[in-house]
Amino acid sequence: MLLHIRQVLTRDELRSARAILDRAAWADGRVTAGAQSALAKKNEQLDQEGEAAKALRPIVMQGLNRNADFFSAALPKRVFPPLFNRYGGAANAFGNHVDNAVRFLPGTVGERVRTDISCTLFLAEPDEYDGGELVIEDTFGPQRVKLPAGDMVLYPGTSVHRVDPVTRGHRVASFFWVESMVRSDEQRRLLYEMDRHLMHLRGTVGEADPGVIGLTGTYHNLLRAWADM
Repeated sequence: MLLHIRQVLTRDELRSARAILDRAAWADGRVTAGAQSALAKKNEQLDQEGEAAKALRPIVMQGLNRNADFFSAALPKRVFPPLFNRYGGAANAFGNHVDNAVRFLPGTVGERVRTDISCTLFLAEPDEYDGGELVIEDTFGPQRVKLPAGDMVLYPGTSVHRVDPVTRGHRVASFFWVESMVRSDEQRRLLYEMDRHLMHLRGTVGEADPGVIGLTGTYHNLLRAWADM
């Protein structure tokens, strides 16, 4: 499922994040790349243990934790601590690649996150840079994504994807992965669609409607059957 999540961060949060990013020291982004993707990766990244990344992560997590669309679509079990990258100048692109299936959680002894869902949260406005589209290969063809600052895209971790060259300015974003309670992308999509329809029904016929009660039970029974806790 490819999904645009709007306004994950508020304007105040964006201003705070940009102030931190503008003062941050950037390094070669290949430090977190796998063997195959390192050959295609040409960008900059914040040190994941550095002060800037540590200050930015709570801002991102606060936005995720209050966003109902994110929870409904991702059904998160674990979220890899958000990372931050920049494209521009000589470090301006990331060729076609697939994200590693498993990531080791920093600061732990062998704890891992299965990368069911890949996430990109845009931190620069589209008019601040040219190029830099996230291109995700989909069954309907390549999907080109360039979103307003504060918006996020979710897409399957199995997807071949790339970032096209930035030819002016800098593209700045946070990226991370989610291990979902529901491993199957198809099952997550069905649950998300059911949840969205239930939200609509609650707003039109009310919580006490027998159909709403019955469908809510069906939703939770499907989640109970499919969830990997």
